[in-house]
Amino acid sequence: MHERDRRSAILGSMAGRAVVPVRELVRLTGASSATLRRDLARLEKEGLVRRVHGGISAPEPLPATLGAPTFSSQRVKNAEKKRAIAAAACGLCQDGESIIINAGTTTFAMVDFLKDRRLNILTNSFPIAEALIRGSENRITLPGGEVYREQGIILSPFEDDAIQNLHATTMFMSAAAITSLGVVEADPLVARAEAKLLTRADRLIVLADSTKFEPKGSLVVCPLSRVTTLVTDDGISEAALGMLERAGVETLIARVGKEIASAA
Repeated sequence: MHERDRRSAILGSMAGRAVVPVRELVRLTGASSATLRRDLARLEKEGLVRRVHGGISAPEPLPATLGAPTFSSQRVKNAEKKRAIAAAACGLCQDGESIIINAGTTTFAMVDFLKDRRLNILTNSFPIAEALIRGSENRITLPGGEVYREQGIILSPFEDDAIQNLHATTMFMSAAAITSLGVVEADPLVARAEAKLLTRADRLIVLADSTKFEPKGSLVVCPLSRVTTLVTDDGISEAALGMLERAGVETLIARVGKEIASAA
């Protein structure tokens, strides 16, 4: 199993559990004890797990409320850029495809461009699900869990929920920040939910406007090597483009009112 697949499997195994035994992780990943120790050391350094006697646990107790900004406050920020990015991202999926759309205001902007599509969509965003159920013929699946009203996100404390038997060709995800370490989130509960969803998708498309290339948050959901394509706007800096190029991430640049450009 490749390192990024082991990483996703390890993080996915933690959903809704206090402790995951190392012996279970060995069976799950097929990795040697030495390899697994290195993987867990990296995850602990990134703040995604805490190593305890005989296993791993969450880095801190799950918060009763999310530390993430509210959906309404974030939706109005860089709205024009987010709409252009969303339009470009929607061009990367085909009717009949099964996709995952993670909760976020940039991913929510995809709604207007998905209304005439025919897709199988799994989303943990209550606003996205509500809009597409009422205004499209897409098939919508929601995970079980609690609705966090202010962020418009559905999060499950349980490992066994609706996503376990699903497979998607593509996951569309927004982020708090994009750094050389990878895709970063600020809230541990959101980060764990995203890592869990990632285990169900073959490719990852990240939607991030040009302001997201500044350090924000502290939890790395996945490394840049896990990202297939990143869609951003033409305000992205040369330094950020260089970082993505070195990581081998395909970059789509959405320009408002102009054609979409591609940078390998």
